[in-house]
Parts: sequence; C-alpha cells; structure tokens
Amino acid sequence: MDVILALLSGALLALSFPKFGHPAIAWIALAPLLVAVCHRAQPWRRGFLLGLTTGLVYFSGTLYWLVETMTTFGGLGTPMATVAAALLILYLSLYPAVFGAIQARLVSAYGRGWVLAAPAIWVASEMGRTYVLDGFPWELLGYSQVTVLPIAQAASVIGVYGLSGLVALVSAAAAYAAIERSAWRWRIAAMVAVTILLVGGWGTARIARGSLRSSGTPIRVAVLQGNILQDQKWDPAMRDAIMGRYIEMTREAIGRNAQFILWPESATPLPYEEDLARGESIRRLAREGKVTILVGSDQLEPVKPVAEGKPPASRIYNAAYLVQPDGTTAAIYRKIHLVPFGEYVPFSRLLYFVGPLVEAVSDFSAGTEAVLLPVAGHQASTGICYEVIYASLMRAFVVRGSELLTTITNDAWYGWSSAAYQHWDQASLRSIEQGRYLARAANTGISGFVDPYGRVLQKSQMFQSAVMAEDVRFITERTIYSRIGDVVGWLSVAFTIAALAATRRRLR
Repeated sequence: MDVILALLSGALLALSFPKFGHPAIAWIALAPLLVAVCHRAQPWRRGFLLGLTTGLVYFSGTLYWLVETMTTFGGLGTPMATVAAALLILYLSLYPAVFGAIQARLVSAYGRGWVLAAPAIWVASEMGRTYVLDGFPWELLGYSQVTVLPIAQAASVIGVYGLSGLVALVSAAAAYAAIERSAWRWRIAAMVAVTILLVGGWGTARIARGSLRSSGTPIRVAVLQGNILQDQKWDPAMRDAIMGRYIEMTREAIGRNAQFILWPESATPLPYEEDLARGESIRRLAREGKVTILVGSDQLEPVKPVAEGKPPASRIYNAAYLVQPDGTTAAIYRKIHLVPFGEYVPFSRLLYFVGPLVEAVSDFSAGTEAVLLPVAGHQASTGICYEVIYASLMRAFVVRGSELLTTITNDAWYGWSSAAYQHWDQASLRSIEQGRYLARAANTGISGFVDPYGRVLQKSQMFQSAVMAEDVRFITERTIYSRIGDVVGWLSVAFTIAALAATRRRLR
C-alpha cells in the first residue's frame, strides 16, 4: 500500500504542471507520500525508497520530452536516448528520496507530528536540486501556481522556494489529518486554510493596486519569433533566408515604433562577429531605425595554444549582443548556466555510450558575469534559454540595477511537448519575484510579454512566425524578494540540517 501511495504522489506531482496538468493538483500532491512515510515509525531506508519511487514518476512525467529531443537532434537511437534520460531522471529522483529518508528519520525520532515539518524539508531538497553541481531546478513545486495569480504574488516576498513550501504545507496538513486522531488535526487544517486564504486575499489586493504598472519609464519593446525549425537552423543553404526573415521582421517591428527589439537565442546562422556581411546588415538596420537590437548568437573567443606548434583553438559561448542605435556593440552577455545534454554532456567520459550525442552537442563554455544591457539610458538584462529558471541569477541582474527582464530562447528542440509550456510558466514567475516586466523572444514559441504581477500581456502560438510589440516600463522599485533573496530556502536548509543532527542524540 505504501508503494502505491508513493506512486500516486509522483503522478500527482507530474500532473501539477503543463501542458497536461492543473495547478490545483499540486496542493495535495505530496500528501500520499507523506502518509506512506509518516503513518508509522520506519527505517530511513524505506523512506528513501518511497521518495525515490515518487521522484521517478514525478520526473518521468515532467521530463518525458528528453527522449524525443535526444533522438531527433542528438543523433541517438531511442534505446540509448531512453537510457540517457533515465540517468538524469534517476539523479533528480534522489532529491525526493532524501526528502523521504529525512522525513522518516524525524518521525521515528519525534513522532508523527513531524509530518508538519515537510514543507521545510521539501524546500531544502529543492535547494539541493538547484545548487548541487550546476543544478537543474526544472519544475519546482512552486511553479505549479504561476497561473494562480493571487497565490503567485507571494513570490514577490518569499520567491519560488517559499511558494513551494506554501503548497507543500497543504499536503502536510492533509497527511497529518489522515494519520493523527487527536483534535489537533482539525485545528491545524483550519490554520492552514486561513493562511492560504490570507495569502490569496493579499495577492488579490496587490494585483488590484497595481502600482508597478504606472511606475518607471515607458519603452516600446518588440520580440521576434522567426519559427526556424531545428533541422533548417544550421543548414548552409538556409543562411540567407534565415537572416532575410529576421531583417524583415525587424523592419516590421520598427514600423510599429519599437525602440528595443529582441531576436531569439542563436538567431544568426553564423557567429555574429565572424559573419561580417550579415552582421553589418544588422548594424545598418539599427542605425537606420535608430533602435536597439538584442541579437542571440554564438561567440568565438581565440585561446592561446597550450604548446608551441599546436594550432590555436577557440572557446565558444552562447551569447547575446546588444547593438546600439549607432550600430556599435554596447554589451555582450555570455550564458552562465549551460543546458546539460544540450550544450554540454555532463560526465561525458563516463557516459561513453552516448557518443553520438557528445559529437552532436557543441562543447560550449560558460560565462561568468551577470552583464547588464544599457538600453535608452536605462539598464536591462537577459537570460538565455533555461537560465530563466534560476531565480538567483535573475535576482543578481536586478541587484546590479536591471530595470527590465528579458529572455531569449530556442525551444524548437522540444517540439510540441510540454517543455515549451513549462518553460514559459517558469519564466513568467520571475516577473512577480522581481517586480519587473518580462519580454521573451523564442524561436518557435512561446514568445510574449508578462507584467510585474505575472499577467500575460501578449503570448504567441507555437510554431508560427510572429512580431509582437508592447509598451512596457523600466522599473526601479524593488520587491521584498529581490532584497532578501532565497532566505526561505536557506532557512529551510538550516532547519533540516539542525533537526536531522538532533535525531542522532534522540535515536541513540
């Protein structure tokens, strides 16, 4: 029965996210696992296995698209792609497994009431998933609520990790009511219900007040969705057609009075600085239209040979170039968080059996600095591709002075799967956390604009060309979250470590 409950939790977690799920499911998703782990004292190893079971279903349901991505664009056969995806899913499942093990240990030491510590322990596991190695914080529990705007406003104070804890709190209260027989179960349930109502009421009032929508300096921004299919993107025969499409779309955006125009990630068919003729066409367009253009392109940096007589090598970066109205390059941002199995293969020597993928994936180097983009006398920032799911990076931009968030991406890799929809939702939450407008240019979608309260102003359809322009604002006001960062997350880590350490004396 416990295994069935763990499987159920995994399924409910997977069904908490787009495009097949619903945010309401997230509120009770952890309850079955908590009942399985906490209804009686049991060894931490059993809690670990139950959590691992939940994690395997959870991440299989949210990352199923990895197999198609690696077979279609990575050159792997379906069996090998399945193995590679399974290894990543198994790794990510270790975090719910550790959650289950810690929860079992605490219940054995202190009693079933410690099921109520689950929100902090779950958040600590998500912090681990974010910061261990380079991290992979895809579909944290708090992201499930991004479309429930009254609740999502809490992210402006406690961030996505606090939002995860809030959602997990309901599951913890439900599990406590199921395994506890005292009157306290109803009192706890009532207190949690009042907490959620208060958060929702405050969020509703915050949206209605809407002071950030009239704050700051207005600017008209355009995003371009070129809809270049992945199998055409690097075809030499398509280079002129691709550049021609973006040039025409940029002219259309200029015709709509855009002052700042975003091209998607890796939009240029060749590295911007190496492709002199096509690069000049971009610079000329910026001068003629008196606009600022953000261009997603690779950057090659020569590296001094390590030994005499060896040919010079180059580092390659996934970059964004800011072209000013006078045609000069004002800033270059290099992507800091690279996509595993997309821009590099982790532990490639160990994963020798994915050789075709290693050969198909460019060995990108990671940037190191959160570079700001000077636009019309203000500061903007950009995250490239899945960097936008790193809340701390987007906050770092705002701490440095970013008044407008942008993100450029190429989600063509994901086809029609859930990934592009998941990616859009995760990006949208950054606008609430930081109290900033967000502009997003995606090669095949989803592109659009989100206001500082998470409201979608414009949103494109998938796999369609689109030019969208919107009046947004440079904002200098700071949210509480942008000031305090992931305090809730780090407090959860500290609490979990302290509680776990105390059990050593308790269980001697």
